[in-house]
Amino acid sequence: MEQRVHIKFCYKLGKAVTEMHEMLVQVYRTEAVSRKCVYDLFKRFCDGKETTEDEPRSGRPSTSRTSDMIERVRQMMAQDRRVTLRLMAEELGISKDTVHTIIHEDLGKRKICSLFVPHKLTDEQKAKQMETSDDIITMCDQIPSFLRTIITGDETWCYQFDPESKRQSMEWHSPSSPRPKKSHLQKSKVKTVLIAFFDSDGIIHKELVPAGQTVNSAFYKEVLKRLLQRIHHVRPELHRTGQWTLLHNNAPAHCAICVHQFLAQHSVPALDHPPYSPDLAPADFFLFPRLKSIMKGARFADVAAIQERVTAVLQSIPKEAFADSFQKLYERCQKCVVKNGNYFEGQ
Repeated sequence: MEQRVHIKFCYKLGKAVTEMHEMLVQVYRTEAVSRKCVYDLFKRFCDGKETTEDEPRSGRPSTSRTSDMIERVRQMMAQDRRVTLRLMAEELGISKDTVHTIIHEDLGKRKICSLFVPHKLTDEQKAKQMETSDDIITMCDQIPSFLRTIITGDETWCYQFDPESKRQSMEWHSPSSPRPKKSHLQKSKVKTVLIAFFDSDGIIHKELVPAGQTVNSAFYKEVLKRLLQRIHHVRPELHRTGQWTLLHNNAPAHCAICVHQFLAQHSVPALDHPPYSPDLAPADFFLFPRLKSIMKGARFADVAAIQERVTAVLQSIPKEAFADSFQKLYERCQKCVVKNGNYFEGQ
């Protein structure tokens, strides 16, 4: 409408159609109306019509977006939830834009991808998740400081090069800028295992496994010995009272008989952790994702450089973040109960 007013102004000044269009392109560039549009308005003004508004016209009303058509789209989607817009448009004899409008505005639907989960849980495993979550919720409700007595830990791989994710590579660009391209990169074969234990106050013990060493039950038992020594130095109140609980997953090395005997010998209670439950492990939903997101995209010279960077990142995480992760553990246990033991991450 703004350009129509300008065209009328130029017409009053006696400008030619070509000159009018060139002036519009100079000001509005790609947003300028076509030369044909300028000519049509010029002809209208020559015929003595002064208004810049479109004249009322009678046309055949749209018959594509009817209640019957909406119902047919609904039925096609019910029969095949993966049906494409193009296929529906061809089958129904309407445009893809109309199908898109019906789906989004009339039916309120959207197409979403499947959510990948660590494991297809059985009914028994779901019940176990709910039982464990309910136990943690009960303990927290009965003992307000219970979360502060939990020490949790796990191990993960740290790579010499781990490519940044697609989301991390997002950049701000103008609409006319070409879309950035990202080549597919692989994780490096050079890597090291990090074992870390922490509580609501921060990291208690960490170690990077020597190259060639497998984290088996015997090695993990030695790690726990070193953990107890660290607790004595950095958490003397927990060591003195002995009022702390270990939360680790049920990896084979963690569930070995020698490990259970070691924990019993030192009077260390361990929280029950259901299988295939990264949603309920602070190391899996907080510490390791945060660590790796910072390290992604960086290329380290050797294992020593990886270890140095891991140490620096862990030291930079504020104490409040650790405390918040345990509060989220409580909230996640509540979600697990609400979801009847199903995975809820990403929902």
